[in-house]
Amino acid sequence: MTRPARRPSEGYRRAIAARRAFSLPGYVTLAQAGFDGDYVSPIQIEAGNLTGPMLISKDWLDAPSARANRVELERRGTLPGIVYNRVIDRVLALLGLGRSDIYITPVFHLLVPRRSHPIPAAHARACFDAVGRHELLGRRPVALGHDAARVLQHFAIPHVATIHPSRRGLGLEARAARIAHAMEAA
Repeated sequence: MTRPARRPSEGYRRAIAARRAFSLPGYVTLAQAGFDGDYVSPIQIEAGNLTGPMLISKDWLDAPSARANRVELERRGTLPGIVYNRVIDRVLALLGLGRSDIYITPVFHLLVPRRSHPIPAAHARACFDAVGRHELLGRRPVALGHDAARVLQHFAIPHVATIHPSRRGLGLEARAARIAHAMEAA
């Protein structure tokens, strides 16, 4: 098992600063929601290995869910019971990894107003251009779902595309197997 990088790289520090500076009307920043920290996304509390495999999805959470689950999110940065995290845990088990071995981030670093809120492509691209590009650190990311893949394609960033962990129509094990396969290909 690899250990998370103890000293953030200059690129990661730029990503944190860019996330703090980025805002768009209609969305809540992490600072406005009380989740500002020395990370780009709170999910990196447990999955912030700067040298580990990189997973990129659409967004972190919606503002109401973040506020309602503040205690758990401040501690872990994730909600273990949601499908997304249950699938990621199965992926990691298949690969013999822990959360501290990987890096997870969204392409959109603001909080959306409600669960499953659509993010216009222009907003996702603007956020990734301002923030996410600093997080790549030379890694070939795994894009979890169409939204993340489209943003990476727009910027011609080499990546491996796969399904989103919350995709419907497949069981948790089938989703985990597909994502694990994509991580091995990255």
